[in-house]
Amino acid sequence: MSKTGAARGIDTSRPHSARMYDYYLGGKDHYEIDKQAAENVASAYPGIFVCARENRAFMHRATRVLAAEHGIRQWLDIGTGIPTEPNLHQVAQSVVPEARVVYADNDPLVLKYAERLMRSTPQGRTTYIEADVNDPETILDSPALREVLDLDQPVALSLNALMHFITDAHDPYGIVNRLLDIFPSGSALALSHCTPDFDPSTWEKVTEIYTNAGTPVQFRSREAVTRFFDGLELLDPGVTIGHRWRPAETDGGALPTDAEVSLWAGVGIKP
Repeated sequence: MSKTGAARGIDTSRPHSARMYDYYLGGKDHYEIDKQAAENVASAYPGIFVCARENRAFMHRATRVLAAEHGIRQWLDIGTGIPTEPNLHQVAQSVVPEARVVYADNDPLVLKYAERLMRSTPQGRTTYIEADVNDPETILDSPALREVLDLDQPVALSLNALMHFITDAHDPYGIVNRLLDIFPSGSALALSHCTPDFDPSTWEKVTEIYTNAGTPVQFRSREAVTRFFDGLELLDPGVTIGHRWRPAETDGGALPTDAEVSLWAGVGIKP
């Protein structure tokens, strides 16, 4: 296992976004303070559970599409979160057993459970880096990145439900461009991002809850999310609500509404 810097202690004095997300997904790797904050969000936006599930489902579909249709064999997944099976490498390796995946996150709780992320197929490889996307060089300069990934070959950059935790003051577009710059033609960006477009007043309340809990957020419009794909060739259907991006066949049950999901998602290929 590789990481950047020494593992820090787990702070249980305030809620953490990764542990709240674990709660939304029905996981068990969170604390009471995270549950309370997550329930506060749910009281303002009951669709948060649907949003979390659809975000995860988008990651699965985007990974399969890139592996099966675009020849991607390598992934850099940032903002990994607490492992929830199937993890990205399990999805990718179910299509191409030789897939290689580097996970990166700055939450010490993720590091605690990172061994779940290391169960690769014999043909493939995975590793974990403790690093912060706000300082992309901590990821790009990590020896583990180049030990696992061949940067002369296409890499998919996976940023799922991450960039709304990077406010404009921290140059989110510059961060994404810096990360993509080191990857060759044929690489990809798979990104999802919560949005206030369908219910601004509700998302204003969600913003307040996260910010007051010590986690600044900035939820963005479709236009602002589409900017992350500038210079890339968007795959059909472009930037769309998460459950509408290459949807899997359903059993005929009712689909969630766009407002419930409130998550823009897209995949772009680097020319």
